[in-house]
Amino acid sequence: MLGAIAGDIIGSVYERLPIKTKRFELFTPGCRFTDDSVLTVAVAEAVLSEKPYRDCLLDFGRRYPDAGYGGWFFSWLHAAEPRPYHSFGNGSAMRVSPVGFAFDSLERVCREARRSAEVTHDHPEGIKGAQAVAACIWLARRGSSKQEIREQIQARFGYDLSASTDAIRPTYSFDVTCQGTLPPALAALLDSCSWEDAVRNAISLGGDSDTLGCITGGMAQAFYGGIPDEISEQARTYLPSDLLDVVDRFYGEYM
Repeated sequence: MLGAIAGDIIGSVYERLPIKTKRFELFTPGCRFTDDSVLTVAVAEAVLSEKPYRDCLLDFGRRYPDAGYGGWFFSWLHAAEPRPYHSFGNGSAMRVSPVGFAFDSLERVCREARRSAEVTHDHPEGIKGAQAVAACIWLARRGSSKQEIREQIQARFGYDLSASTDAIRPTYSFDVTCQGTLPPALAALLDSCSWEDAVRNAISLGGDSDTLGCITGGMAQAFYGGIPDEISEQARTYLPSDLLDVVDRFYGEYM
């Protein structure tokens, strides 16, 4: 899951200043953790503690009210009685990586991904986006090849993964839907040669950069068996102690 957090932090500075090149500095003074990291940690805490996903999302979200949430999620976070709002935004997919790392069967992974999504993103596309990311992580950590991942995700979830990152990049723009985010994020992984290359692919698309970095970073961590030590160490310096505590406990339990 630290791969997802590092991808979020690296992409944060480019969210409103999109770039179309893979040649950029990974960590800059403007980088920060965003809602993607906060909610990834919240899902990890729910897995660790077996508390409801809803409760953990509310807890961590309210601890960090200025992390950059979308408007609908922000309203949910501060509602007296928070209810799902039929969203198909990519928020369900960006926070789900701990699920893919924690559970041993694909059926359980998809069931938990649904549970983590539907407390807010109960639209079928929002649920499917979370399930696809978690399934990709499960497949990757079990040693599936890129071609096997491509075939499984296409067959299970119906995403068209035929386009390469280079083909997507010229016309791609900011898109916060699951259906507009998942195929490019998966292409960034499938076209990569390392964790860093995957995240550079994702951010170079010029879209919702922190979320693309987060989703791709989590999947790439599973596929490549980790992230470079220097990137891990740098990413950790951006996190406050309560978020780091959950990361460390999750690593101790599942990774």
